[in-house]
Amino acid sequence: MNQSASIIYIKEDNFYLEVYLDPFNKRIRIDDYRGNTQLVLEKAEELARRHQAEKLIMKARSEDFLHLFEKGLQPEAVVDRYFLGSDAHFFSKYYTVERKKNDHWITEDGMIHSIYQLDSSFDKPFPPKEYELKKADESCAEELSRLYREVFQIYPTPLHDPDYVKKTMVEGTVYYAFFHQGKIVSAASAEVNSFYKNAELTDCATLKEHRKYGLMKIILRELESELKQQGIYCAYSIARSLSFGMNAVLYQLGYKYRGRLMNNCYIYDKLENMNMWVKNLANC
Repeated sequence: MNQSASIIYIKEDNFYLEVYLDPFNKRIRIDDYRGNTQLVLEKAEELARRHQAEKLIMKARSEDFLHLFEKGLQPEAVVDRYFLGSDAHFFSKYYTVERKKNDHWITEDGMIHSIYQLDSSFDKPFPPKEYELKKADESCAEELSRLYREVFQIYPTPLHDPDYVKKTMVEGTVYYAFFHQGKIVSAASAEVNSFYKNAELTDCATLKEHRKYGLMKIILRELESELKQQGIYCAYSIARSLSFGMNAVLYQLGYKYRGRLMNNCYIYDKLENMNMWVKNLANC
């Protein structure tokens, strides 16, 4: 199986499936489905075997919660109001012993506990005037890719490639970035699902020497404003479970912890657990 991710659509008599094939991260994700849930699961398992996936993820509807339990999948996270106001439950199944092992779980539990002890009041940071916030367009793709190459040795999507960044922009992903002396030093994006009216705030990166000014909080707030203008109120973000800073930023911005995806993707320098954070933008 080649290393580039792809989306496939499967339509048969009794069901429909939208599948994200992700060979780099050795996983398959069911992003949408309709029809006979039993047949959907059988097809998902068949795809997992065929593509030698180590992990199957399924964004499931509340009505199918117990059925997925019966079939050996386990719930890992929830996104409130994901499906046009109805919750999405992220279920997983593992196919290798190694993928199911983890040494950081207790440490990460402790980190979440510590984060919830933080002051949750939000003081808007005011970075020095040399920092300029802009909505990034296709002309920024090369600069954005350079930032992601500098911050992440490994990333679960090919953001190191400017052409991929441009492609995501054409498909509706919104990027905001801080510029310092003409160079992008911090950026994040909102990956919009226009059908189900939700967005994932993702691709958060700040160069180490610029991290003391609270740039990411400002960028995420700007992205939230843009989403609200589009009538999108379900915002979620998936943060590295070992990154105290990023998880704390989300908590202080009013996001709620909603579970952890074990050994979810290759990021930074290894396969990592990812924490789910969710916010209802209609309440702010």
